[in-house]
Amino acid sequence: MIAYLKGRLVFKDPTYVIIDINGVGYHVKISLQTYSKIKDEEQIMLLTFLHIKEDAHTLYGFKEEAEKKLFLNLISISGVGPNTGLMILSSLSSEELESAIIQEDFKTIQNVKGVGAKTAQRIVLELKDKVKKDAILDSSTSHTGFMTQNNKIKEEALQALITLGFPKATAEKNIVTILKKIGSEISLEDLIKASLKST
Repeated sequence: MIAYLKGRLVFKDPTYVIIDINGVGYHVKISLQTYSKIKDEEQIMLLTFLHIKEDAHTLYGFKEEAEKKLFLNLISISGVGPNTGLMILSSLSSEELESAIIQEDFKTIQNVKGVGAKTAQRIVLELKDKVKKDAILDSSTSHTGFMTQNNKIKEEALQALITLGFPKATAEKNIVTILKKIGSEISLEDLIKASLKST
């Protein structure tokens, strides 16, 4: 098992990064949460989880231990695979997810694309005690600052939503709606988050 990767950040996208370690480029899937916490640092360390299937070996990376723990808890639930786990952690911050689980707020979890009523209920029922026990008090959130390059932001948000499984037309419609509502002064991760919630 690969516990973490430490190396040079070669490429950063809202859905994955490429880390160069001694000349080998590792493709690591990340959540929007982790993306927002990775500054433009040259050297990076991510905690990782290696998911092995017959046809693929996929690395998932996390900037913080709390997020990795939540991810592992989520994928231990029947019906929640790694991609759904990542989608949940991209739509909700660790704090929002923990709060929803503790308060038995099924609706918030159900608002995430690909999560049905039964799965949301299972997440709450199976993780409530674990999350209460682990309750993480650190509620600091991080933003990478506002970007004013509207087109660049739209382009990157669209690419991220398509990567997450949205049809291009739906993704474009969501982005336009949100930009009309909020205006162009929005960070990339906030735009993607709002788009994920507006479906």
